Amino acid sequence: MNWDIGLVGYGEVGRIFSRGLKEQSGRAVQAWDLKFADAALRDAELRHAAEHGIAACASAAELCRQSNLVISAVTASNTLAVAQEVARHIRPGTLFLDLNSASPGTKVQCAALIDAAGGHYVEAGVMTSVPPYGIKVPMLLGGAKAAELAAVLSGWGMDAKAVAEKIGVASAIKMCRSVMIKGLEALVIESYTTARAYGVEAHMIPTLYETFPGIDWNAQGAYFFSRVAQHGKRRAEEMRESANTVLEAGFTPFMAAAIAEKHDWVAQQARAGVFAGIGKEAQWQDYADRLLERSRQGN
Repeated sequence: MNWDIGLVGYGEVGRIFSRGLKEQSGRAVQAWDLKFADAALRDAELRHAAEHGIAACASAAELCRQSNLVISAVTASNTLAVAQEVARHIRPGTLFLDLNSASPGTKVQCAALIDAAGGHYVEAGVMTSVPPYGIKVPMLLGGAKAAELAAVLSGWGMDAKAVAEKIGVASAIKMCRSVMIKGLEALVIESYTTARAYGVEAHMIPTLYETFPGIDWNAQGAYFFSRVAQHGKRRAEEMRESANTVLEAGFTPFMAAAIAEKHDWVAQQARAGVFAGIGKEAQWQDYADRLLERSRQGN
């Protein structure tokens, strides 16, 4: 089958997937993002798309007319809204791949919309951070067409594995993992910054190496601080979906809710300029010191 690929969302993940898929599949790739209509952002976004050979669409309707594989790569909070919009325009038989970090319940709602409109909904649980892997990031797929789509994506060099025909299984795996990974990020930021405040990090961190010798806790700390500082808002949204996942299972999401708040707080610090000027090679101490300075200022 000749695939024409459309990306909804031209943020970090959308850009990576649109470029990677164009290169690996050899097919036309188009994208649609609300930023394309934002006067303050439009020129830069359209220029970036043009430079990478990605056709920018003016609307979801235009993207759906030109695509028989639509991929949703937006923030967690916009997952359902995208499915609602695409369902209004999707062509019968089109595959809709949902990459977003949303709860099983949200994915079931999205699937109902797309399938009722004549499309075929496939959920994806993206199992780790996208940038280090690009389109080769490990993904678990779910849905009636999951195995069929996994074969197509694997043919393009992607790491896609079908795990269930039932919608919600792949997202449950992803969301449960997120509680652990995003939770560890939140714990490291809180623990390391507090240790720095007391001047005991040189004593505390070596004990982590002793207990978990397979992890470089200084390097991992720097990575965690940098990713949450850069993407805290998006991570907080994902954790709220993780909290919904816990709630859908019948439990109170004490931990997931707290993790979301921590990520959101770091995002607020970033928006306030607390981490301005910190370079890519920064150590975790650079981030912690900025947070401590902000605290001393009473903010």
